[in-house]
Amino acid sequence: MTPIEYTVETYKSFDDAVKAVEEKTIAKGFGVLHTHDVTATLGAKGFHREPLKIIELCNARYANEALQKDIHLALMLPCPISVYKEHGRTFISTFLPTAIPRFFPAAGVESLAAEVEKVVLEIVNQAKE
Repeated sequence: MTPIEYTVETYKSFDDAVKAVEEKTIAKGFGVLHTHDVTATLGAKGFHREPLKIIELCNARYANEALQKDIHLALMLPCPISVYKEHGRTFISTFLPTAIPRFFPAAGVESLAAEVEKVVLEIVNQAKE
């Protein structure tokens, strides 16, 4: 089966990796809607975990086009990129937009998903450097 996620390891610190993802997102014409500090949120509830942030990114043109095809695609927006530490190593991970047609086959978003995925993978790969 085709993967639905893409993960790379980076030798950057956790904070530097988060900053790089945010900067590369903006450089690629996407916006950072919000960065969720999952570690802090869970920590406030008494749960400890290694650092994890989820960066929500969006490009209005792509989002509008997807939503015009099928409003249910809102369930998969915005695009998430996570940065996390696991066993002392830092990773950057994203959901692959080309997996969306598996969940919504009638939406007809294959080419749109491929366009978005190309940019998202550039963000991830450039942020890891």
